[in-house]
Formats: sequence, structure tokens, C-alpha cells
Amino acid sequence: MKENPAGQKDVELVEKLSEKVKKVKSEIAKVIVGQDEIIDQLLISLFSRGHCLLVGVPGLAKTLLIKTVSEVLDLKFSRIQFTPDLMPSDITGTEIIEEDAVSKKRNFKFISGPIFANIILADEINRTPPKTQAALLEAMQENKVTAAGVTYQLPQPFFVLATQNPIEQEGTYPLPEAQLDRFMFNLWLDYPSFKDEIRIVETTTSEYKAKLEKVLNANEILEFQDLVRKVPVADNVVEFAVKVANMTRPTNGNSPQFIKDWITWGAGPRASQFMILASKTRAVIQGRFTPNIDDVKIAMLPVLRHRIITNFSAEADGIKSTDVIERLSKEV
Repeated sequence: MKENPAGQKDVELVEKLSEKVKKVKSEIAKVIVGQDEIIDQLLISLFSRGHCLLVGVPGLAKTLLIKTVSEVLDLKFSRIQFTPDLMPSDITGTEIIEEDAVSKKRNFKFISGPIFANIILADEINRTPPKTQAALLEAMQENKVTAAGVTYQLPQPFFVLATQNPIEQEGTYPLPEAQLDRFMFNLWLDYPSFKDEIRIVETTTSEYKAKLEKVLNANEILEFQDLVRKVPVADNVVEFAVKVANMTRPTNGNSPQFIKDWITWGAGPRASQFMILASKTRAVIQGRFTPNIDDVKIAMLPVLRHRIITNFSAEADGIKSTDVIERLSKEV
């Protein structure tokens, strides 16, 4: 049997990624108390080349978490505070007229906006009008920005984390379903446990300042993102993910009755793709060479939460999309 050098290198990369992720998580834990599941999902999304929507009340360290991740991964971080008067050019960049000191000729010069970074924190994305939201979402999809007919490539890796505040809904512009679909995961940050909150208060009200070590760099992350795409997946795992997405659609004849009763719109094909990508990444991070059905089940909630739309009957019964996904997970 001949040795496959490329295959051997991939095996070594799986082991390397698994070790590096453990180190990344231990560095993040120096600053962020708890939130282990959220950190796992953020890293899965990053290595899958996805983007995340983070929903949580103020004060849960969303910004600190993302800034810490960018520091440990040695990536350029940019924070954009979305406000009602924010313009698309405030995100993507703008052209200015520049005069040459010698020739006195005037030329247009493109000044890149805050989107030209590796990790973008789009803070309170639902505070800004749809036109500005669309500028960010287009960049997420295309990985490039066009200004005055010239296309500028965004730096790689490119990872967007948009936050939403679930309680203050006055003066907001909710993201349409088609734009929500661009996000791989919808993650909900919960309040810390009693013990975790004690640790948070103790560390944040003292002189303690964590010294973070840089564990990964941009080139290594790109290499690991390529590795995830090479991970083989068994047919039954792919079929399971597609079956789950299909069952969320009330128009599908094989959908359970509760889906037909409670759901207006089900998940599209992106849901199946993201469940498989998340499963691959989760397997590799844990040092496994192929994902299983349990990996898909764990990916179901963050992938489907914002992709299935409940109807008035569900609201009357006090049913949320998370309840539907939980029941679907048991039925499948």
C-alpha cells in the first residue's frame, strides 16, 4: 500500500487543529468566564467560513468575547457601532480627492472603511436602516467591496459577528428573513450562572489583567478552513441533515403534523449545507476524521433557529422556534 503524503499531512493538520483549539479556549478563559458552548460555536463558525448573529441582553460581554477571540487568533479586529444615521460608505469606505504635492494634479483615492479587517463586530445591526445593513451583508456574501466601479477584495479570513439586543425594539429595523439566512449560526447568550457571576465580579473589580498569548495566525486559520472542506462525510449523515431541513418545510408531504400546524416557512438548502459544515468542523476540532449524526443534531439549534418562521397558532400556543427544533430533534 502506497503512502499518501497529502493524506498524511491532513491527518497531522487534524491533530494540530485539535491541540490549537484547546489552547485557544484556555487563553479565552483567562478573560471570559463560562460561555463555553458559545465559544465552541464561534470557533466552529470561523473554521467553517461562516458568520454569526449573537443575540443577548446588554452586559453579557459580547464585545469583550469577540475582541478576546481576535487577540488570541492574532487577527485584525474592527468594531462598527450601527446607528440610525450610519451610511453604507461609513462601513465600506469612501473616495476622496487628493492633490499631488508636486504636480498639483487631483486624483480620487479610496479610503477603506472599518470592514477591511479579519473579524468584524457589527454591534446592534438592527439599529441601522436596511440600506446600510445590505452593505455589510453584501460584503459578507461576496468577500469584496465595490466603490466607484472598482472592486476591492476583503482580507482573509473574513468573519462577521453581528449583535442584536432582544429587549429594546423601539427604533429598530429587524433583519429580513433572506438576510438572516446569510448567517450560519444564530447564538443566544444567556445570563451567567451564580458561581460564574461571582468569578466575573471578582476579576472585573480587581487589578487582574490577563496576558493573552497569540495561538494562531491568519495563514494557519486559512489552512484549517481548507482542511474542513476536505473532511469526508458518510452518505447517511448528509441524508440526515437534508432530511431535517426538509422536515421543517410545511409544504413537504412527509413533514410531521406539528410542523404544518406551527410553521409558516421552513429552512432552505443553506441549512443543510451549514449543518454539514458545522458537523465537519466540530469533528475535526475534537480530533475526529469524519462527523456523525450526533454532530448534526448539535448543529440543528444554532443553524435552524433563525431559519424557521412560526405562525400565529404557534404564538397562541406559546411555541417558539427553539421548541419546534427540540421536538424535531427527538422525532428524527
